[in-house]
Amino acid sequence: MDELNDEVIEDNDTLVGELQVVNLYNEFDNTKIKEFNDNLISTLNIKTDYDKTEFSTDWLQIMEDTVRYIDNILRNPNRFIINEEDIVKVELARRITVESIKHLSRNTNLIQKIDKKTGDIKPSKILNINKEESYDTYENRFIYSLIQNMRSYINLKKKALENVTTAKDDKIYSYKGTSKVGSTKYDISITLNSSLDGEAKDENNIENVLERITKLENKVTDLTSSEVYKIINKLHITLVTSPIKKTNVILKNTNFQYALKLWNYMQEHMDNDMKNEKVEKDEKIEGRILDYTDESFILNYLILNMYSDGKERQSAEKKKEVSKKIINSMLQKLLDLDAIDKKEILDLIDKYYTVVKYKNVVNDKEIHDRFKKSIKNYMDKFESMSLE
Repeated sequence: MDELNDEVIEDNDTLVGELQVVNLYNEFDNTKIKEFNDNLISTLNIKTDYDKTEFSTDWLQIMEDTVRYIDNILRNPNRFIINEEDIVKVELARRITVESIKHLSRNTNLIQKIDKKTGDIKPSKILNINKEESYDTYENRFIYSLIQNMRSYINLKKKALENVTTAKDDKIYSYKGTSKVGSTKYDISITLNSSLDGEAKDENNIENVLERITKLENKVTDLTSSEVYKIINKLHITLVTSPIKKTNVILKNTNFQYALKLWNYMQEHMDNDMKNEKVEKDEKIEGRILDYTDESFILNYLILNMYSDGKERQSAEKKKEVSKKIINSMLQKLLDLDAIDKKEILDLIDKYYTVVKYKNVVNDKEIHDRFKKSIKNYMDKFESMSLE
């Protein structure tokens, strides 16, 4: 029931708002409005100054998402063992292994002396094997090359963005009109300016994107400070180039899969994808837009002529007509609800009309407000009775 009650109130509020302009037109002689229209001369110009650069930040998002996977790779790098073999004098050998004994058995010329009683053998030289871990793998060289490409790519995009000017979308709306009714001349001049709000928040504006790039650069710098990166950097390796070898590690390791995705994206989007659109024009506007603006001129003319000697001229007959329309609409809404009979409506109106009638200052709005309030109170009471 509350919803129905609110609907009645809202619909009548809307009706009053719609009737204001209609009432304004009705208060004037149609012949004067026609004369104003016939004598109306107007021009409308709209000047546009538009300058905007479209650019994609997909690359930035992909890099931001991939950095952590590259960091995982550098924290757990791919490596292999290198065996360095060298034949040295026995006293210089660091470690005697099974491989050293096997080598000596195959190379008896390295035996210096054999003790026949004990069977001890004294070699003059022996095979020395040094085992070292190496990070010089294809996978690590791929990641090293990827980081180098990221740094170059970021620098390229950053320079391009730094040369982009702030977006501009300015419009100047200029309207001038003149007309004449009898011996009275009317003229109007309207200028309306619009421009982009420089303080408006936009995730993809230049300042925010450059800020994101700075944060990304710091993360990439952290990658270059890792031990593995430094080791590979000292080797002065040749950078890996496309196509990337599909090794088992690159194909099956999740971290390398993200790294490969970023590599392929950069290879496919090396060209400058920025698009600049610039428009400067001053148009003379006709047709519907000019018609709408002419109507606003007429409306201002009617408002101006509502006043004479500083007092608002209103037709009592027209006011009465508007009030009737409002009351008729509100009563119709009540009857549609089938919640109140004729006698109750008349009693309700009579009660509040008597109060308002004998006030020193009264106007249509006050009658309308009191009438609306009384209806609301009645509807609340009716709802309460229904619930009981």
